[in-house]
Amino acid sequence: MKNVPHTVTDAAVATIRARIEGGLYPVGSLLPAQRQLSEELAISRASLREALSTLEALGMLSIRAGKGVYVTSAQATSVHPWRFADQSSLPDTYQMRYALEGFAARMAALAIGDADVAWLEHNTDTLHEALACDELDEAAQLDFEFHMRIVSLAGNAAIESILRSSADIMKESQRMPFYRRELVLSTHREHGLIVVALKARDSAAAGAAIEAHIASAAQRAGVYFPTPPVPSTTPAPAPDIATEK
Repeated sequence: MKNVPHTVTDAAVATIRARIEGGLYPVGSLLPAQRQLSEELAISRASLREALSTLEALGMLSIRAGKGVYVTSAQATSVHPWRFADQSSLPDTYQMRYALEGFAARMAALAIGDADVAWLEHNTDTLHEALACDELDEAAQLDFEFHMRIVSLAGNAAIESILRSSADIMKESQRMPFYRRELVLSTHREHGLIVVALKARDSAAAGAAIEAHIASAAQRAGVYFPTPPVPSTTPAPAPDIATEK
């Protein structure tokens, strides 16, 4: 999971943070419009949004829909920094999981048995108990086992090897969303939707459910990343073919 150590998003985070800490953007001020800021920093709007969400997770910004982005603190206040920044950024970690686990869930839906469904349902119930009791270490382990069970069912040894070799990074990415205490049960609810899709052997729904879960978990951890649009299932109309006379 090695990656380029300094991405454009990382650079944008560093630049905006330096401007806040240096007083160019004082506490209480409104940041420039995203179009202007993206042009100044020479990055895409998507990368800028990712940078802003990271700074919001650090407690330095407040993103208010329809109103703009406000500076809330000149110092980072997050007490849960990403511990694996020297190996993989948090956004990169979630994006890798989104790409690999979405495919794995679609394949798992084709191979899952009743015993597997029962195991996933029991895991989901146990996860709810752990989250309700604030047992975050146990919850993160249960979360990891849930996802890896699905990956194992997919039958792709390469994907399973990549994710298992990064187990500590995986678990930490699963723990980060739990720090949003008011949303701590969201993971349980999303796992339930994944199980429903797998139980129905609905490949498309299973992939979509796990992708939505990972994207939502990333946002709870303060990370935004753009996701591809869901392809339409409506077939395109057939072209008119002139008949020969």
